[in-house]
Amino acid sequence: MDRRLHLWGLALASTLLLSGCFGVQIYPTLQQRTVSLQKGDLEAHGIAFLTPSAATGQEEEKQAVALVFAEVMQQKRPAMHVVPLAETLSAVNRSGIADGYIRMYQDYRESGLLKREVLQQVGKVTGARYLAQIKVQSFGQGAKERFGTMGFRIVETKSAGVRLFFQIWDSIDGTVAWEATQEFHYSYDTFTERQLTLPKVVGHAAEDLVSKLP
Repeated sequence: MDRRLHLWGLALASTLLLSGCFGVQIYPTLQQRTVSLQKGDLEAHGIAFLTPSAATGQEEEKQAVALVFAEVMQQKRPAMHVVPLAETLSAVNRSGIADGYIRMYQDYRESGLLKREVLQQVGKVTGARYLAQIKVQSFGQGAKERFGTMGFRIVETKSAGVRLFFQIWDSIDGTVAWEATQEFHYSYDTFTERQLTLPKVVGHAAEDLVSKLP
């Protein structure tokens, strides 16, 4: 009985696949505001990633989020000089400005402000005028079984949603040059137990955000 049920499930799953019932659904909602960033500025002056901030429960994913964003930016804008977070941190530590950087980051979590003097130092040691700050405001996952019978799960819909706040700061005068907020919802049907991780969802969100940059 178990073997027949298993074969029946596989047959039905194959039918669903062939009929196009499997698909990815993406719902991005993005709001952006250009302050001073102009077309060609990022290619001309470069951008470096600062340490992201994250809501409670997602702190350990901060570096992965910055890595994903940097990789997407390098792929989508190959003419741009992109300094990933690891290189920024290395340059900061090597140049002896780590204490100021840490204080700036701590102050940012409380005030949303990045201190101009430190931004200027980070811009100088990374060779990038513009600095990217990401805030992961929320992240959630879910799963729902579909097409189940006699306790046999055939399809499971995996879903995840993330809300991001992304700013680009000008290190020369300490101002916000561009900013955007995005809510991104992603779902798909699958047989596997794999969950939608924060870096995977952020990768899709990053592609949408980067496409909107001047």
